[in-house]
Amino acid sequence: MQNRIYYPEDKLPLGRLVPMGMQHVVAMFGATVLAPILMGFNPQTAIFFSGIGTLLFILITGFKVPSYLGSSFAFIGPVLAVTGGSSRNIPDALFGIAGAAVLYAIAALITMRRGSKWVDRLMPPVVTGAVVAIIGLNLSSSAVSNFLNADFRLATREDALKLLAALVTFTVAASVSIYLKGFIRLLPILTGVATGYILSLALGIIDPAHMEAIKAAPWLGLPPFITPRVSVKAFLVIAPVFVVLVAENKGHIEAISGFMKRDLNPYLGRAYMGDAVASFISAMGGGTPQTTYAENMGVMAITRVFSVYNFVAAACIALLLGLCPKFGAVIQSIPNPVLGGVTVILYGLIALMGVKIWLDAGVDFCSHKNLIIAGSSLIISTGLGVKGFTVGPVNIAGIAFGTVLAVAMNLILSSGGQDRETKKQDHAACN
Repeated sequence: MQNRIYYPEDKLPLGRLVPMGMQHVVAMFGATVLAPILMGFNPQTAIFFSGIGTLLFILITGFKVPSYLGSSFAFIGPVLAVTGGSSRNIPDALFGIAGAAVLYAIAALITMRRGSKWVDRLMPPVVTGAVVAIIGLNLSSSAVSNFLNADFRLATREDALKLLAALVTFTVAASVSIYLKGFIRLLPILTGVATGYILSLALGIIDPAHMEAIKAAPWLGLPPFITPRVSVKAFLVIAPVFVVLVAENKGHIEAISGFMKRDLNPYLGRAYMGDAVASFISAMGGGTPQTTYAENMGVMAITRVFSVYNFVAAACIALLLGLCPKFGAVIQSIPNPVLGGVTVILYGLIALMGVKIWLDAGVDFCSHKNLIIAGSSLIISTGLGVKGFTVGPVNIAGIAFGTVLAVAMNLILSSGGQDRETKKQDHAACN
């Protein structure tokens, strides 16, 4: 089992499927809940629709593409520009999200009918590798701040206890992945989080308010639903963000293909359509826009399990979370240091997936053009981090800005091409 790769069509026994599905839920939960909180949406609704969206994605891709769909961070800035932080304006934002989903579906139809060559020209490996690396590096400050604290400072006893919980979580997750054998080796994230949570309880660093929330939360309850309200302004501000999803999904497909040693590009159009339909359905009920999740790609990379049935199980668990506020409250009570202990691993894997895309595609980094496209987009987006770039009332997340920048630079710098003499000079300087 240690060296085996489980492919999308491989089925796992129910006894293994449930904990592995739960592992994917744990991996996506923090970000999928954080995004709606930042946008002013209801987290329970977002979790509910992430489960529905993932099931739709798997059905539309014909059980060929292993992915989990969670809340997209690329929309946070544009959504806040529309809502102004007021819940009264959320229906307007939902209309803009639905519009982005429609444009995304049009891109999907074009890809399904004409193939992915237009996407390859728009986003060659130097761009898709940069986009995937940007996601991991852009989230790095979040992982490190969770690991310790926002000030990156060890000053109090509480700081020391939190650091201890993070270190134990990290060590357990890494050790399970590297040293253990058998089925438990496929559960490094879940094992690490469970160990870190128990230790956090013993150390008393779990917020008492979270424990009260667990006690007060009902076992069953429908999430609150909201319908869109027609708004041309919201459409113009939010809908163009679909371009970021096109790039993200393309990068994720490339990364999964590389790790699985199976080309998933023939299913790119279906993957776009699955993502678009999921986002549209979510917007119709008050959920967040959705995207394939890099956190779950990290889990696949570390476990080498790419079975889509994992994600069917994860989606069903997410649906139950959406219908069980108490279970959701338990997941939300996981302390930041525990999340930091596993996200340091996951986000590092995501960043290296981008490097692997470059290596597998043989991207020529003797080319000054490729160096500028990849290097500049990585540095600028990582520098912006989660704070992003603000123009007037509009904030553009670092991941979204870096993605658009990489695509734009590739288009601009590729116009006219390099002559043979310039290429020779680049390689001479490189060597």
